[in-house]
Amino acid sequence: MNVAETVSRISKIIWSPALVGLLIFAGLFFTAGTRFVQVRHFGDMLKSLFAVKAGKGKGISSFEAFCMALSGRIGTGNIVGVATAIAIGGAGSVFWMWLIAFFGAATAFMESTLAQKYKFHHETGFRGGPFSYIEAGLKQKWLGIFFALSGVLGYGICLVTVQANGLGTSMSNAFGVPPLYAGIGLAVVLGIVVFGGVKSISTVASIVTPFMALGYIIVALVVICFNLEAVPGVFRQIFQGAFGVNAIGGGALGTTIMMGVKRGIFSNEAGQGSGAIVSASADVSHPVRQGFAQSFSVYVDTLFVCTATALMILIAAPQDLGNNFAGYTQAAIDSVFPGFGSGFVSIAMVFFVYTTVMAYYFYSESSLIYLMRKRQGSRLEKGLVLFLRVALLSAAILGTVYESTVTWDLGDIAVGIQAWVNVIALLLLSKQGFKALRDFEKGS
Repeated sequence: MNVAETVSRISKIIWSPALVGLLIFAGLFFTAGTRFVQVRHFGDMLKSLFAVKAGKGKGISSFEAFCMALSGRIGTGNIVGVATAIAIGGAGSVFWMWLIAFFGAATAFMESTLAQKYKFHHETGFRGGPFSYIEAGLKQKWLGIFFALSGVLGYGICLVTVQANGLGTSMSNAFGVPPLYAGIGLAVVLGIVVFGGVKSISTVASIVTPFMALGYIIVALVVICFNLEAVPGVFRQIFQGAFGVNAIGGGALGTTIMMGVKRGIFSNEAGQGSGAIVSASADVSHPVRQGFAQSFSVYVDTLFVCTATALMILIAAPQDLGNNFAGYTQAAIDSVFPGFGSGFVSIAMVFFVYTTVMAYYFYSESSLIYLMRKRQGSRLEKGLVLFLRVALLSAAILGTVYESTVTWDLGDIAVGIQAWVNVIALLLLSKQGFKALRDFEKGS
């Protein structure tokens, strides 16, 4: 058995139907427990984005935390991941992406609220995440350490290679740039921000991410408008395929559901814990406010950006591009703007990957800081942070030359491990999240 087969087998074990069921159950449970917080408090989600800082420390604003989390969510999963889901699971997988996003918004609310409740102070600002509420809330220090270690390796190495691979493929498709050169360029521009620290990351994210997402959605809407007559048929195809009726491109209903859920959770990260890591860094007046903001980021990622990609592909892309998953979206745009699609998607991918890996660095750095919190400011901590920066930038370069199926499987493994540990912890701590929401509602 070669490396690729071994990695694929491990991925399938972690992403068994049990994990899919756990994610869906958790979303349903949190939705019921919060009485559909993702619907009832939609207005508060929007208000929370622009809430002023509480002035409790060096934390970043709610909007900066929202943009950092969104920059981590919007990446290759929104372009390559959606195409992968459709190619393997059929059009019906899009429906399951929508569903996991809707219920996942409640999960994102819970993890971000708890992260705010159990955040800790560091010389660089507030830090925290699943490792904090696992240790302080569940009193399971060993599990918090395990989660943090998987965060350092998963976000700092594995998931970086996934993002970089998508960038290398798209740049090669559009401009004939060797993937290795694309990786070196990515590492250079990343290094400028990564070495600038958390404030530099949050500032860049708050400027780049909104315009990046909006520009991509506008181009998608133009492609859709040029093919309006096909839209009803595409939605019919999605809903029929979701339940195994005339499924296309995946056949089996189980494959359709699995691909939709896997790509959905990979893209919006609800339940994975990454959004909680960013949420802990925000300086807000009540923990629930950051929960609202992160719920909305799940909507933006999946219901807006992923849907834009899916509709473009189903409406206008040829279905015979094999494993060239980035090529599906490029071909869809080319159908309306000949010669423009490849370049646009490649440029979009540059921004998507850049901001996503930037967020991944923050996740991994926060995990490392948690592990070293007893030696805050020490030479050892600073040395390990420097080593992490170099390792992440190296992964960005090497990831561009790896086979895409291997990097996706590695990414799935990292996401799956995070999801297993985090969702179980959230379920065990759910009463505290529900209590925080009731406290907010009484005072509002």
